Amino acid sequence: MSAKGTLLRWRARARRLVVREALPAVERGLVLVRDAADDALLGFFGPELELRMRRVVLACDKAGVDPFGFQPEAAKYAGALMAFFHRGYFRTRVFGIDQVPKGRVLLIANHSGQLPVDAMLIGAAMFFDAEPPRFIRSMVEKWTQTLPFVGTFLQRVGQVVGVPENARRLLEQDEAVLVFPEGSRGISKPFRDRYRLTPFGLGFMRLALETNTPIVPIGVVGGEEQYISLGTSERLAGLFGMPIFPLVPQWLIPGGQLPLPTRYRLYFGAPLTFDGDPDDEDTVIDEKVGVVCKAIEKLLAQGLAERTGIFR
Repeated sequence: MSAKGTLLRWRARARRLVVREALPAVERGLVLVRDAADDALLGFFGPELELRMRRVVLACDKAGVDPFGFQPEAAKYAGALMAFFHRGYFRTRVFGIDQVPKGRVLLIANHSGQLPVDAMLIGAAMFFDAEPPRFIRSMVEKWTQTLPFVGTFLQRVGQVVGVPENARRLLEQDEAVLVFPEGSRGISKPFRDRYRLTPFGLGFMRLALETNTPIVPIGVVGGEEQYISLGTSERLAGLFGMPIFPLVPQWLIPGGQLPLPTRYRLYFGAPLTFDGDPDDEDTVIDEKVGVVCKAIEKLLAQGLAERTGIFR
């Protein structure tokens, strides 16, 4: 037999060995890892995490995936990580969450902190503190889908690219959709502008009018101090393909990549409902958006007045 024929034969044998021996071993290993992770979660949370998972209403197919790629099994482990930061690291205090209505709802919040920790903690509050527990669906920036692994991870834990079509479909499924109308401008504001809202986009209001969805304003206090930004760099933003690149000296300090353990305070306001034509002129829509902005500013003022320190 030729050398080429011998090589092909050995390749075939190796392939059969992998299929017969190696793959089952890998599968068994993955099952063991999953079981170990489940045991660890059970030991840390007791039955709470599993019981809350069972109570969440999900629109998934037989494979356990929804039309947007959301996988509750993946969200369970993400939820455990959220709980660590929510309850342990940031020690979040939650106010007024009982005002969030059942069914479709738009959660509209101020954005801050250089990284979307605020979105994670709002999601944790809606799962661990709301009754009944809910998974929220956050609208994320399109550019996040260009980052290796990040886009897939966000999709699997229920986050969706922030385009009107996606938000509309989610609301039609009676989901709770989280939107930060300030976008990247809000999350990357410099420290001198902390707790000052940047101009809101109008899209969320047009969506609320079109789908007859109530809006719950949320004031987030605590995120502005976790990273101290001195400004932004357009050159670095272009280099990394980001809409904005904040200048945060803290990131250059060993261990400074973790946010400071500021205490977060989440204030959920009373639901707001609006009537009108979603295709009205911008000036008409902007008046309605102004009502939401004022509601959030009032919640922020309350939170800043009530807290006695950044870390407590």
